[in-house]
Formats: sequence, structure tokens, C-alpha cells
Amino acid sequence: MYEYGEKTMNRDDIIRMAREVGAGEPESLYGRTDYFAMTEYELERFAALVAAAEREACAQVCEEGGRDESGRIHVQAWGAAKDIRARGEK
Repeated sequence: MYEYGEKTMNRDDIIRMAREVGAGEPESLYGRTDYFAMTEYELERFAALVAAAEREACAQVCEEGGRDESGRIHVQAWGAAKDIRARGEK
């Protein structure tokens, strides 16, 4: 759990992202229905969504933890958050 209040990704978040990229739930495999089937393309998109969510959570931790008593964010914390978010633009 993050120290500054941001929750970690939970099962529902992961399932939502899998469905968002088009992952399908097959009928059954050996009696199991607790899995998703993904193409390589869907898997790449899923990984990108998970990475983006994690980057944003890390950036928010920087911003929340880098504030002073008046609520202003320190330039170093702002810069770290900006750099983390920029990793998704490469």
C-alpha cells in the first residue's frame, strides 16, 4: 500500500483493464472459467494500461509526499512526478 493514501491496483481494476483491451472469457477450459484469453496485441495493450496506471500512481505519490505544510509542492517532487509521467510518452 502506498504511504500517501493512493490505493494499489486491485483485482477489479485488473479485470476492468483486461476487458478494456478486448480480452475474452472463454466458455471453459478443463472445467475452469477463471481466466481470460488474449491475443498478443491485446496483451501488449493490457501491459501498457497497467504500466500507465502504475506510473500515474507513482507520480501522485511524489506530488502528495512532496508538499509542505501550506500545501505547495516542492519543485523536486513536481519534477519527479513530471519525469515519471513522461516515461509513458516514449
